[in-house]
Amino acid sequence: MGKYKIILFDLDGTLSDPKEGIIKSVQYALNKMDIVESSLDKLECFIGPPLQVSFAEYYHFNEANTQKAIQLYRERFKEKGMYENTLYPDTPGLLRLLKEQGFILAVATSKPTVFAEQILDYFQISTYFELIVGSNLDGTRSAKAEIIQYIIDSYPEYTLEEFIMIGDRKHDIIGANQTGIDSIGVTYGYGSLEELNGEKPTFMVDSLKQVNMILGGEAHSGK
Repeated sequence: MGKYKIILFDLDGTLSDPKEGIIKSVQYALNKMDIVESSLDKLECFIGPPLQVSFAEYYHFNEANTQKAIQLYRERFKEKGMYENTLYPDTPGLLRLLKEQGFILAVATSKPTVFAEQILDYFQISTYFELIVGSNLDGTRSAKAEIIQYIIDSYPEYTLEEFIMIGDRKHDIIGANQTGIDSIGVTYGYGSLEELNGEKPTFMVDSLKQVNMILGGEAHSGK
């Protein structure tokens, strides 16, 4: 095993494809607020970032309407949206291999922790992770840097050089950069190559299989 000891995984777009559940729940919330959005693909931008950021950025909601939209979103998401989700085929094998190699695994997601735990239980992969850390239901601790920092603080015996963050959106890479740890940008998720490259991840991969190559020291840094 190389220098990395603790691996942080984003959830949506990195371990699983949550597209159907997220965008249908966003569409549901918008419809309840008299906004008809017939193009589901247009709502892909909601996959990854905190909901309060996306509703404000893409629909220019004020604070009150943003909170209303989030509550409406959760109505549908809790009932069915979280299960309209597909685990990437290589995910279980990679997690099992990394665990066998002695890595400590954690999930760092902007999704509320309680939902992340239920989704990982549903996919029967929660036992691979020592920590599952997301946002709070009241909207606090939603920035990826805050989530990553919480995990870093949970392992004071390790140096920053021993942590690495894996994610598919710029928010994952920004969070890693802000907290001083390395990162792997994955191009198979919902962030474009341009988006990821713009934040200068330490590594870039096209598949989960390549992640183990990097962690085994067989890849070269992209920085």
